[in-house]
Amino acid sequence: MHVLITGGAGYIGSMLCGRLLYEGHQVTVLDKLIFGGDSILAYMAHPAFHFHHVDITETRIRPYLTGVDAVVHLAAIVGFPACQAVGHNVAWRYNVEATKEVYEDALAAGVKRFVFASTYSNYGLGPEGQMVTEESPLNPQSLYAETKIACEEFLLQQKEQPCVPVLFRFATLFGISPRTRFDLIVNQFVLDAMMQRKLIIYQRGYARSFIHIRDVVRAIILGLTSDEKIVGGQIFNVGSEKGNYSKDEIVALVQKHVKNVEIQYKDLSFGGDMRDIRVSFEKIRRVLGFELSISVEDGVIEVRDAIESGLVANPLAEKHRNAQ
Repeated sequence: MHVLITGGAGYIGSMLCGRLLYEGHQVTVLDKLIFGGDSILAYMAHPAFHFHHVDITETRIRPYLTGVDAVVHLAAIVGFPACQAVGHNVAWRYNVEATKEVYEDALAAGVKRFVFASTYSNYGLGPEGQMVTEESPLNPQSLYAETKIACEEFLLQQKEQPCVPVLFRFATLFGISPRTRFDLIVNQFVLDAMMQRKLIIYQRGYARSFIHIRDVVRAIILGLTSDEKIVGGQIFNVGSEKGNYSKDEIVALVQKHVKNVEIQYKDLSFGGDMRDIRVSFEKIRRVLGFELSISVEDGVIEVRDAIESGLVANPLAEKHRNAQ
């Protein structure tokens, strides 16, 4: 295939590029490079890789879609702190209006598939003691989730179009990628534990779901390659029940693999992304045969070793965070 990735230099996109190239596909990346382009430098010499420095909020992407079979739309202001920092109008322009324009251009160019990155933040606070499914009511607690829900609503209206949308609601990511993020719970806890030998924990009892970056990439490729009749116009929670953890359980894993870490608890709400949910992933397992290949504990060890070995040279750099 020829796959165009918006936001291809980011946390997910940079890892996805490498996997697609490894599997023999052609890859075109459009990215504004807010966090730089180091993450895709290694691909620049590959004959099947193409990069264009593009801000999708300022430039229509139709000229870059010649011969493209599928679009993976990752470009967005990701996370509730980043959306909160830029405000409603900017977040809506980047996350909602730009998504509509990218899809419209893909449709006009004859692209056959449109994979959209959404989030399980859309569920917000789940019913106590119950797992949420793709059919559960959405209860967004942040501007970020509101923008993703608006995009989902638009794309689901296009499911009869020749450019078939596939919608993935990702669990909270962790793990090392060419552009690693350290503003995600598992990665951040490991970093703080190693740098400060102390963790300050808010919203202690809250439960969330977690998935390794490489498993997310595998899911996206399933969304690109599976039969249109199976995935077209569908929403999938991406993860596994094995990835459902409370914060206390994550802290215990960090303490197991990073020694001499002090834990402090504070009763403080961030007032923006109050997720307390356990998610069902039965649909993606049943329909696509998807299971996790990397556990949260494996991820804790991976992040620890990457920091300890200097593989990530400056994990405190701003480029490793979507918002400060």
